[in-house]
Amino acid sequence: MLPYCLLKPVLFSLDAETAHELTIASMKKLGALMPPAHFHSRGIEVMGLHFPNRVGLAAGLDKNGEAINGWGKLGFGFVEIGTVTPRPQPGNPKPRLFRLPEKQGIINRMGFNNHGVDALLANVKEARFKGVLGINIGKNADTPMEKAVDDYLVGLDKVYAAAGYVTVNISSPNTKNLRQLQGESELDALLGALKARQTVLAGKHGRYVPMALKIAPDLDDAQIVNIADALRRHHIDAVIATNTTLSREGVEGLPHAEETGGLSGAPVFEKSTAVVRALAKALAGELPIIAAGGITDGAKAKAKLDAGASLVQLYSGLIYRGPELIKECVAATG
Repeated sequence: MLPYCLLKPVLFSLDAETAHELTIASMKKLGALMPPAHFHSRGIEVMGLHFPNRVGLAAGLDKNGEAINGWGKLGFGFVEIGTVTPRPQPGNPKPRLFRLPEKQGIINRMGFNNHGVDALLANVKEARFKGVLGINIGKNADTPMEKAVDDYLVGLDKVYAAAGYVTVNISSPNTKNLRQLQGESELDALLGALKARQTVLAGKHGRYVPMALKIAPDLDDAQIVNIADALRRHHIDAVIATNTTLSREGVEGLPHAEETGGLSGAPVFEKSTAVVRALAKALAGELPIIAAGGITDGAKAKAKLDAGASLVQLYSGLIYRGPELIKECVAATG
């Protein structure tokens, strides 16, 4: 496999979404050929699961679970695929993915483009990955908000048996009104329904599959406290902080900075880490935090742990740094 320093200029010469698709196709093929990377780590128990290291792939890179074997070979301690919706959907019109290389940032307005949950499950069945697999679920764009809970229940029903853990994504800015589900009453109804269904599914399958909630970075202190209270009240197993931001702080004036969508990568690091810190204070250790957002080197991964996270996830940093970032973050987080 060519070093990423040689591959990156080729990928960055292409349209961002074309490069993304080429990466997925390449990782799918290389998954059977690459030797597995082995990094020294003590491992950690989180959500009742054993993670060989603290560094995972964030959802969004492989929405359909097409290259699970390849991601596993890179040395990730866990892999999260999705966001997947009950029915296939094309997502938002192109172009919808933009690089901000001056700041190691990415703006996307993909809109949960995916082949649907049944196609994802077929890919999971074919994969030989033996590590912790997270499956991230969302609602279809054309499902009315008053029916949103139904989509999440369908997703949970479908992926439960195949998942190591399930993530409930209510924080993408690219599905209209989705973030309304972070509101106090809406979140209470959603988590209550999902927790009840999780209990039923655990009995049906004879296995308890943990459930995490993925939240936005664009929250004030009161909203964070309300979310923490809801997570405790409904005995949710973990929280992922955070998704992309609507803020453009730190990228003002750059090409593509005014494109609509969520901003990820280095510019979201401080905002996302502040949410992790506030969550850790509000939760007081009652459930673990998985931190995502702006990790571009080992020091930033360690900073997420110092803020209160137990695990970290990479996406945009991987685009800019390549697989070497995984090794660096595993070393930095023990």
